[in-house]
Amino acid sequence: MDAAERAARIVRALVETVKPGFAVGLWNGERIGPPDGPLLRINDSDALRRLLRRPKFTTIADLWVSRAIDVEDGSLFDIVALRPEGKLKSKLRALPKLQLARDLPALVFARRASAVDELAGDNPFVSGSSKVAIEHHYDISNDFYRLFLDERMVYSCGYFTDFANGIDQAQADKLEHICRKLRLKPGETLLDIGCGWGAMLIYAARNYGIIGHGVSLSEEQTKLARERIRAEGLDGRITIDIKSYTELDGSFDKISSIGMFEHIGIANHDAYFGAVKRLLKPDGIYLHHAITRRTKRSRRQTLRKGPEYQALVKYIFPGGEVDTIAMTVGNLETHGFYVHDVENLREHYARTCLIWAERLKARFPEAIAEVGEPKARLWLLYLTACSIGFERGSAQIFQTVATKRKRGPSPLPPSRADLYSSAS
Repeated sequence: MDAAERAARIVRALVETVKPGFAVGLWNGERIGPPDGPLLRINDSDALRRLLRRPKFTTIADLWVSRAIDVEDGSLFDIVALRPEGKLKSKLRALPKLQLARDLPALVFARRASAVDELAGDNPFVSGSSKVAIEHHYDISNDFYRLFLDERMVYSCGYFTDFANGIDQAQADKLEHICRKLRLKPGETLLDIGCGWGAMLIYAARNYGIIGHGVSLSEEQTKLARERIRAEGLDGRITIDIKSYTELDGSFDKISSIGMFEHIGIANHDAYFGAVKRLLKPDGIYLHHAITRRTKRSRRQTLRKGPEYQALVKYIFPGGEVDTIAMTVGNLETHGFYVHDVENLREHYARTCLIWAERLKARFPEAIAEVGEPKARLWLLYLTACSIGFERGSAQIFQTVATKRKRGPSPLPPSRADLYSSAS
């Protein structure tokens, strides 16, 4: 019996025992499971061997990017939603152990099939292509982002006053929510660290009359942001520099950091919070919007890079690190801030990423034409995984409002009624 036949036997045994709500299709055309509905297609007979030899999320990503596995008549969300009910461990006890005792070792140590070797030589999706896609995850065109972002091109968590709202409304409401938390007033100076395509600055200048300044490390995004600012007639009130926050001088009434802190890295936290303190005026307000991971029983456990965390920083924030809300609050207090408000938007980001994934899938041929199939598939995988991660609580996202520590009253009002009043 060759490796492909052994792999097929193992897959049959798994599906027939575990009974997921979706079917599994093999490379030979065989369908195992329900006769209709979503199908998890295994196009490469070597996929199972690769996964057994390296059972990591990165292997699944490689298989997905290379089209060794695919989904038909549904989406990745459907596959997750139709996962087996009940405890998986108890179901696995019913597997045919004698058969697996013969097939698993033989498959794991089998030589890679010659047909797959040929595929690797001819197909750009196999062997190393996912590595290229990951390394250049953010080196993509503005046109690609337009395929799935909202009309303002806000690449951060939306704010759903109603979870039935669309992404355009959610992002407009998010910008409004942040402006209210910052208590922006006409003529005030606002610094947006990592300003992306300028949506926050444009919204705040248009609706609150602020003087805005942004910093970004992306030339592609900054070019479009400046074009949008000119188109809005705000080029006299908003400026953007391509530089690091560490290079900034001056002082600002309000500072926002929305979805960029994940790129800083824990080793640079002191420099970052020190810069924010230096740049913020004595009665200023700082809003910190960032993804976090859960705090565990010990620092060692908290900082352990488990598979979900490794996937998050590798595929979403290359070179970055995600802290915890406890670290965020601790850093703010250590660097001379009072923490006033902390709001968890976990469910909002789960919804945001779900909408982004659906929008990208709906325009997938355009995405492939823009960035190539490997990178487009990687983006679809990561948006889906991100949504699921936030929905399950593997990752969270908080907006934290802080002011500089000083004696006397803070610049915030005595209640938060103004955040939700239609008249504010």
